[in-house]
Amino acid sequence: MQKATREKIFPSDVDFSRWAGAALAGRRDSAELTIRIVDEDEGTDLNRRYSHKDFATNVLSFPVQLPAGVTSTLLGDLVMCAPVVIHEAAEQGKTPEAHWAHLTIHGILHLLGYDHKTDAQAAEMESLEASILASLGYPDPYSM
Repeated sequence: MQKATREKIFPSDVDFSRWAGAALAGRRDSAELTIRIVDEDEGTDLNRRYSHKDFATNVLSFPVQLPAGVTSTLLGDLVMCAPVVIHEAAEQGKTPEAHWAHLTIHGILHLLGYDHKTDAQAAEMESLEASILASLGYPDPYSM
């Protein structure tokens, strides 16, 4: 995990591994991914370049794009903006740990092909996130 931020409040590698394992359980036998924690400037730059939105967002998912016929355990990259995650947790009345866990799982589900563009997709993804988080002892982020 790369940590490119002045923020000092972020989870350990062990936490990220536990959350990733829970998100992948039953969905992927093995996977390699990068989680990069960034500051607001880098988060804004990446969101502008790849999503055409001029602000830092909590998590960006970049699924690996392999040539046809190539198999790999590579899943992709997550970029998490620490100041946004921490601010959102406080604003939403969540513990920072629970919000980091939620956004890590959310981002990994995106890497696995889940989305929330339609109401049906959002309901499926939110239900899955809540279930995974409950298995880890965290509250449903959508009922708070």
